[in-house]
Amino acid sequence: MKTIVQPVRRNLEFHLPKDRIGDWHAGGAHISHFFNALSIFFPDGERFFINSVRYYRDRIQDPELKESVRGFIGQEAMHGREHEEYNDAMAKRGMPSERYGRIVIWLLKLLTRFTPKSSQLAGTIALEHLTAILANGVLSDPRCLKGSEPRYAAIWKWHALEETEHKAVAYDVYQQVLGGGLRGYFQRCFALIAATMVFWMMVIPFHIGLVRREGQLFNIRGWIKTMHFLWGSPGILRKTIPGWLDYFKPGFHPWDHNNAQYLAEVDSLVEEINAYDDKLASAEA
Repeated sequence: MKTIVQPVRRNLEFHLPKDRIGDWHAGGAHISHFFNALSIFFPDGERFFINSVRYYRDRIQDPELKESVRGFIGQEAMHGREHEEYNDAMAKRGMPSERYGRIVIWLLKLLTRFTPKSSQLAGTIALEHLTAILANGVLSDPRCLKGSEPRYAAIWKWHALEETEHKAVAYDVYQQVLGGGLRGYFQRCFALIAATMVFWMMVIPFHIGLVRREGQLFNIRGWIKTMHFLWGSPGILRKTIPGWLDYFKPGFHPWDHNNAQYLAEVDSLVEEINAYDDKLASAEA
């Protein structure tokens, strides 16, 4: 186990301007709705992660890992709460976020009912790895959020930082309670392949559906710009490929790629978010 940093629960509120939900990203509606499609998964996905890890909490012997689990649960709970508000902004704009959210709930209930707890934890560490490498893509290139509406940019940067902060917690629980032997290795590798396929098979139609509801489905320039953003420059998805492949190394650990330097930005981001709160309070007064 390689503990780099302990995750810290931060009770932050973003007060997102709901009227900007469809065009908050500087790259336009298509890129805004790519991120929006990801947000649909978070409230119920985070609860699934919490429950998967919490089930094994009493079997954890290492006190440092126990503390990490507490921080992990606290952070994921905050992510779920703030993305519920985020998704509510989509629903109020007439986007099908609630319908898509019910599909996510249905799938997670199916997994919870018909798969063993070990498979649920394997799925959790696979999805945590996906979010961690996506988060690294956001943090490693300021162009990803540059020029975007500040509060939306802040919520995505906050989420990316905390996903980085706790990226190894569920993995370390898996290794400690289920073991790192051959069976554990193959189970986690299969889980990543399955999770990746299912995740993108849902994200892509969700993204298309949101863009269609925005009335931009046949805006070819918007789709070209999105493909360039994801696979060209800054290339968020392109940059995830090496990290995704690293997961299949027998001795893999999430902190083999040590990107903890980005966590130095947490304090300044918290100050920025608190400044928004102060401005909001002053405006209401």
